[in-house]
Amino acid sequence: MKVADRVEFFRRLAEINPKPETELEYASPFELLVAVTLSAQATDVGVNKATRRLFPVANTPEAILALGEEGLKEYIKTIGLFNSKAKNIIAACRILIERHSGEVPSTRAELEALPGVGRKTANVVLNTAFGQPTMAVDTHIFRVANRTKLAPGKTPLAVEKALLKRVPADYLVDAHHWLILHGRYTCKARKPLCGQCPVVDLCGWKDRKKHVTDTAA
Repeated sequence: MKVADRVEFFRRLAEINPKPETELEYASPFELLVAVTLSAQATDVGVNKATRRLFPVANTPEAILALGEEGLKEYIKTIGLFNSKAKNIIAACRILIERHSGEVPSTRAELEALPGVGRKTANVVLNTAFGQPTMAVDTHIFRVANRTKLAPGKTPLAVEKALLKRVPADYLVDAHHWLILHGRYTCKARKPLCGQCPVVDLCGWKDRKKHVTDTAA
């Protein structure tokens, strides 16, 4: 995708949604960290249902640590992989208290040192909680970047690096959310809504014209 097209691509997404936000519900960096940890192989809707019960009871490292692993499981047992997630969250809470005075750190190295926190989770926290220009490449962003030819890559890391280079600087902080939402609701995996897509004319996908006809309003 050409430079001018990339600028226009994000200009349009920004015009539609000037202040994009994560669909995970949180009120502090710690709540976000827990929610993102829980979201692996789970939906935001499912995570929000669990955290609406959990956070009013325990929303600090100290409070969750006091629940204990078994106590935490009772709140998150509706989420996939809840056993391992509970174990990681409890271990992370202990480290946050012992090494960071109960606060969520704002560096990649410190975040990735926490149990259950990989590169993608760290990127989400750095971007959403601390406003850093990171790119957490999930399945939606990976698909959109490759399908549109915005930033093709064979691995999530390759796509992440390509996006950081190609997304115009003025749009970089919010690009993560725009691309996720675009992939989740418009540029879907099986039935992309090309007929309703605001950037379809900028897209490099060879099959887009067929889907424009199929999904035009």
